[in-house]
Amino acid sequence: MAKDNKEPCKKQACDIQACLSKNNFNPQKCIHVIQKLQNCCELCNYDSTHCASLSGLLKQYSNSSNS
Repeated sequence: MAKDNKEPCKKQACDIQACLSKNNFNPQKCIHVIQKLQNCCELCNYDSTHCASLSGLLKQYSNSSNS
């Protein structure tokens, strides 16, 4: 069963990809769009395949902000 019609956070995930590409894959410069994905995931109870990548993005951000 495909979930193509039920991807509430696809736009936010695409925005993150665009931001990371534009900013040399530096998550610190994209925290605002990462937070938008987090908000979306919280609103849809993490019922989007795009929410699975959120923890990795947040981990990258916290690692780069501790450096």
